[in-house]
Amino acid sequence: MNNPKSRDVLGRINLPQNRFKIATAGFDLPHVCSDDKLRRILSGALKSRLGNHSVSSEYGSYQYWDAHYFGLQKVNIFQDSSVEEQAEILRLCSCGLLEEAYFVEKAGVGYMAKMVLLAETTEERMLYGLFSADEVTHLSQISSLLPIQEPVGTDNAFLRFLGNLVETEDKTVLLFVIQVVLEGWGLSHYKNLSKDCLNPHLSKILNQFLHDEARHHSTAVNLFNQRQVSETSREVIIESLALFLQMIQVGPQSVVAAVEKVKGHLSPQQKVRIFSEIDTETHSGTRLNFLRSLMRDPKAGIIVQELEERGAFFPFPPEKCV
Repeated sequence: MNNPKSRDVLGRINLPQNRFKIATAGFDLPHVCSDDKLRRILSGALKSRLGNHSVSSEYGSYQYWDAHYFGLQKVNIFQDSSVEEQAEILRLCSCGLLEEAYFVEKAGVGYMAKMVLLAETTEERMLYGLFSADEVTHLSQISSLLPIQEPVGTDNAFLRFLGNLVETEDKTVLLFVIQVVLEGWGLSHYKNLSKDCLNPHLSKILNQFLHDEARHHSTAVNLFNQRQVSETSREVIIESLALFLQMIQVGPQSVVAAVEKVKGHLSPQQKVRIFSEIDTETHSGTRLNFLRSLMRDPKAGIIVQELEERGAFFPFPPEKCV
């Protein structure tokens, strides 16, 4: 490589721009065929971590969570529906949660790989290498519930937000928003999913995620504490979190969308009634308070203050959720 002639040749090579660039989240990365040699090698490597455990229920045919989990037991239009319609609404809600978890874990693999490259010490690089393996394990377990023709998640506002966020090169933003806040949020989310899941095998899988997610979260808290937060980073964190918090403020939109998909077009008044019956302000308020608690780091004081001044921690009333 020290040969001047070699350097000359390398300098004249013009590679197509972005030819090798793949979005960090990898949402659109395809799966190989089931009989592909690469898949068999991967299965062998995963077996040492997973054993032979799998979820027995076929994806898409099972109600993994009941009406109480989604607050639908209080919704008149749901209660007045036929047994078949209720089952389909619950199936859509359940599969929506499962698909979102799949894409979150898929983004997690890319995110942790990116953090390996951004690591500033050998130990940090080693940790993120292990974290990436955690996310691969989670993705494999969730993927076992999904068809090879995986769902398309681009119409999910949270996934679009996450996909854009992981592209930033600002490590301070990545640490605080993704690992401190979103992984902290994920801990609570997976805990609730596991506790209320009707399928014992899936419940056990989700519960196993908790130990890994807690380690990812605590590492970020430690690393963030060691960093100086620039004004630019702080502004990006505030804008990112304001956008995320608004998704919580507007209530369980996916539940209302599932009802509408089964029952047909709902008027704005009908949607307002559903949000009211779900008690969206209590539902969202509890989650917003928890998210605020995740930002208790002393360095995040200005961030929390700015978000409070914007009213980002206050849930929207039903009429503003439509």
